[in-house]
Amino acid sequence: MKLPNLKYTDRISKTKQIKFGGLNHTLGAKDGELWDMRNLTADHAPLLATREKRHLWRKLEEPGGIFSWDGMYWVDGTGFYYNGDRKGTVTAGKKQFASMGAYIVILPDKCCYNRVTDEFQAMEAKWSGDRLVFTGGELFEKGMAANAIRCEGVAWDDYFRPGDAVTISGCTVHLENNRTPVIQEISGDTLLFSEHCFTMDEGVDTYIEAGEMSIERRVPDLLYICENENRLWGCTETEICASKLGDVFNWNVFEDLANGSWSVAPAEAGSFTGCIAYKGFPTFFKENRIYKVYGSIPSNFSVVSSATLGLAPGSSDSLAIAGETLFFLSSSGFMAYSGGIPQPIGDAFGQEHMRSAVAGSDGLRYFVSIVRHDGSTGLYVYDTQRGMWHLEDEVRVTHFAKEDGCLYFLTEEGEIWITGNTGSHPEDCQKEADFEWIAEFSDFTQEDPNKKGLSKLQLRLELDKGASMQVWLQFDSDGLWLPAGKVISEGVKRSYYLPIVPRRADHYRLKLTGTGGCRIYSLVHEIYSGSELKSKSGRN
Repeated sequence: MKLPNLKYTDRISKTKQIKFGGLNHTLGAKDGELWDMRNLTADHAPLLATREKRHLWRKLEEPGGIFSWDGMYWVDGTGFYYNGDRKGTVTAGKKQFASMGAYIVILPDKCCYNRVTDEFQAMEAKWSGDRLVFTGGELFEKGMAANAIRCEGVAWDDYFRPGDAVTISGCTVHLENNRTPVIQEISGDTLLFSEHCFTMDEGVDTYIEAGEMSIERRVPDLLYICENENRLWGCTETEICASKLGDVFNWNVFEDLANGSWSVAPAEAGSFTGCIAYKGFPTFFKENRIYKVYGSIPSNFSVVSSATLGLAPGSSDSLAIAGETLFFLSSSGFMAYSGGIPQPIGDAFGQEHMRSAVAGSDGLRYFVSIVRHDGSTGLYVYDTQRGMWHLEDEVRVTHFAKEDGCLYFLTEEGEIWITGNTGSHPEDCQKEADFEWIAEFSDFTQEDPNKKGLSKLQLRLELDKGASMQVWLQFDSDGLWLPAGKVISEGVKRSYYLPIVPRRADHYRLKLTGTGGCRIYSLVHEIYSGSELKSKSGRN
């Protein structure tokens, strides 16, 4: 916020700035707005301040991802870990996680960890053999016909459970038996289904299928997953899927209209780009469309879509909720979504194009790591209370996770850091060293088209112990940064007067650089007005 200029008879005026904004990387940035920055924060707004130091928690050798629920989970190489203990084996590479009930689900491996029973297992199961006997069997203490499959010597409960939908394939005698029924009971080497589940020749109560036979419990090849109302939801490129109620293993139980699975393939063109549970609704995205699933049971599930800016391809991980608002990266920039029409919030980036965003939230702030069009990276923070963007640094993040009030992030190099305002953090953390910071203001014109001269600068600031700061000036965009005064290194809160060699210019730019913690309370410019005449030889 700028206060009115105080003009003197000698045409000298003072401009005082006591409110500092966030990033505004546009040509229309006003006097005093920040064109560029590093390692600043809105935590102390309206002050201009450096961010809090991070804490390094641990280092992974081959990072695959992190996730939090009732503790910290991560993948390092081929190991899946819970609070430091290895619980299972996965393939190496980047992972996607979701939680439902006692289960932590890991994709694309289609594995899960039961945190109650401490069991790690595959979500899919398959038996293969060369002979199956189709017959009748006793179910619910009642003899039934054409409802059983028997294979001598096979313990079916090593593969499946009652309630599993299994896909039978390889039948050649009766092709109709290549289907996906639901197991009702398991009795030793016999699988029992509902009565008359299978096709039999008339007058025959048993027959044999021979050849390459298989029975398997399948999970769709889901690209993205989330949990909502005790169901795991996900999508392939073209289909929305829901698991059986309370069961992460079953996605093909369509016989139960209340608790069963559900799927739908919307008719609109394009591939799904991500999903998230938001305000109690599974919400799915394509690049130019948003889908919300309404209803409480499969028999009344319905999909409502909106033709609007959706989620950019390759930025499924940009979905994060902060301040009860859902944020994501669209192909036109960052958007804020509250359930209606998404609203753009990325004006501060100007013409900068971004991709491959990965985001997390500490509750009120949206942290997002991006790759710019030129391949450079940046970690930005959007403060939902103040509506301001700040750039922290160039770290490339692959996963975020919030645990015990702390926001963790995993870097491409395998470092797990705790960022933001952490009330507490694990004792075995290593605090970040003093970092360098930059605050480069946009052009100062004092809203005056004439030449003007800057004669004095006064800053009121506070430095942490051991910190330092230097002020720089650039005139008429000549690319030359000139130091203004000496390096400031006193760790006290006070005002500093910086004399400037007067120089006439159409506009000037101010940059502050430093190392260590700093808070700027006010900035005063003393300026004398000139005319439209040239300020130096060769310049009009």
